[in-house]
Amino acid sequence: QVQLVESGGGLVQAGGSLRLSCAASGRTFSSCAMGWFRQAPGKEREFVAGISRSGGSTNYADSMKGRFTISRDNAKNTVYLQMNSLKPEDTAVYTCAAERGYLGAGRASPQVYDYWGQGTQVTVSS
Repeated sequence: QVQLVESGGGLVQAGGSLRLSCAASGRTFSSCAMGWFRQAPGKEREFVAGISRSGGSTNYADSMKGRFTISRDNAKNTVYLQMNSLKPEDTAVYTCAAERGYLGAGRASPQVYDYWGQGTQVTVSS
């Protein structure tokens, strides 16, 4: 069992930065591929970024490439999402997810994930 708790969300002006954290409980974190998703009001959940168990492989949604960076620290059981050059359209609830046993970077399909956090709100003002 893995429990995920996100933090680091908040209100930021356009062009600003935030770093989200997702802290995991349990001893299986290092065996999980991780992903970040977001959901804006009235919209479907959207893949943001994924990272492999070791952190050696990552993938990003096209609209996030160059602005967002996913990383992890297995010693701290934490995955991060550094978000730069934020835009009002980045406003959403950001949620991390864990997929047990997958060797690659976290995938874009939410159906493959086994565990989800509660999410943290990110609001970008114009």
